[in-house]
Amino acid sequence: MITGEIKNRIDSIWDTFWTGGITNSITILEQMTYLFFMKMLDDAQRTKEANANAWGTAIKDPTFKDGMWHNPETDKDVPYEQLRWSVFRNLEAEAMYRTISKDVFVFIKNLGEGKESAYSRFMANATFLIQSPRTLTKIVEGINALDMNNRDTMGDVYEYVLGKMAASGNNGQFRTPRHIIRMMVELMQPTLKDTICDPAMGSAGFIVESAKYIQQHYKSELLKKEHSEHYKSGMLHGFDTDATMLRIGAMNLMLHGVDNPDIAYRDSLSTDNTDENKYTLCLANPPFTGSLDNEAVSKSLLAITKTKKTELLFLALFVRMLQTGGRCASIVPDGVLFGNSTGHKSIRKELIDNHRLEAVISMPSGVFQPYSGVSTAILIFTKTNAGGTDKVWFYDMKADGYSLDQKRNEVAENDIPDVVARFHNLEGEADRTRKEQSFLVPVEEIREKGYDLSMNKYKEVEREVVTYDAPEVIMERIVNLETQINDALNEFRAKFM
Repeated sequence: MITGEIKNRIDSIWDTFWTGGITNSITILEQMTYLFFMKMLDDAQRTKEANANAWGTAIKDPTFKDGMWHNPETDKDVPYEQLRWSVFRNLEAEAMYRTISKDVFVFIKNLGEGKESAYSRFMANATFLIQSPRTLTKIVEGINALDMNNRDTMGDVYEYVLGKMAASGNNGQFRTPRHIIRMMVELMQPTLKDTICDPAMGSAGFIVESAKYIQQHYKSELLKKEHSEHYKSGMLHGFDTDATMLRIGAMNLMLHGVDNPDIAYRDSLSTDNTDENKYTLCLANPPFTGSLDNEAVSKSLLAITKTKKTELLFLALFVRMLQTGGRCASIVPDGVLFGNSTGHKSIRKELIDNHRLEAVISMPSGVFQPYSGVSTAILIFTKTNAGGTDKVWFYDMKADGYSLDQKRNEVAENDIPDVVARFHNLEGEADRTRKEQSFLVPVEEIREKGYDLSMNKYKEVEREVVTYDAPEVIMERIVNLETQINDALNEFRAKFM
């Protein structure tokens, strides 16, 4: 858990960026990420050096070697020692700025020629934007107190920074609230046997939360080599078309103990993505960006639902990417549930008739505040290629533990624990009536209603009968009141006027 002292430190660093002229929140996060990475590299090697000295052994594959590093941009040789955080942070402001901007930044961009880490693979187009030596010095001082080897703390730090990015609301990125991601992961309960993918990963929230869930629930199993190797390099996959978000996502994963995830620059809906029958679990909040050019969309997706709408195409993508028996939990805009277009109807029919649609969880419209009031739901299904939908579970989530206005302050009302508990005990939902917050609906009824998945189609609303007095009784009451008012006025005039 992040302490108040560390929060204050991060807030101070954030404010330093602002006063230094960098006000776009995603740019702040990106620049902060570069500096985190610089310190992480040095902290990791210092730990290795301490262990090596204790055991009298040599360090294997050190990041900072003995001798000189050749800077390809300046065509000059620089001592590796000079590239280390513990060295350059002690330089005077101007010298530190030159070292970081001209040498260290170039070094991490070329580190291992893309082989060193997931993060370094996405550094090619990175730009160092801090312009002031004084600003850089203050930021370095703030970051220096952070222990990059403490992955638990640094994971919390990065989550806090991501939260500040979301709160600023000026970056155009739809960041899924962390507690919603956590709820979806708890609903799906990933295991060590899973191969997990988010094809619209953004800052890698779903992948990180899945990794944390595995760490918490399979701690002892991860000590075994076969499980550890799968977890570190074969379990987690993510794609995005934003290079900045890939860097941020990779750093997020590294700070949560996942050093080599399979994340890549890829338009998941295009023909470039050939993944098919590959994953056992998809978790995502895909973009709702409107329409795409059909020519740019994979034909295999259009075969499932002929549409230009990204929210429908991503559902088709999940179907294609999953192995038979694979599961998916995806956030969708409410229009997916009841839209009347051919594309809307065909994807709902696909999930219900050809696979097993399990749950529709309607979320309150304020979940994505402060930057959007869009109404959304979560669809949960299993790929079967043979149908299997029997009863679909509906839940009307009215509260998520935060106020549903732009402030999003914590409140007592929270349906999330109830959502998770009930989903994992659907047998107990059989006797729930349509007047309650959750209930099961037979698939035959859904088909009869044209595959409509909006909860209001099935929910029974209990209306209280209100009886009103007859008009003549109301008129008599009005006349009596007027008489009383006139009598009171006459009495007042007689006494005081």
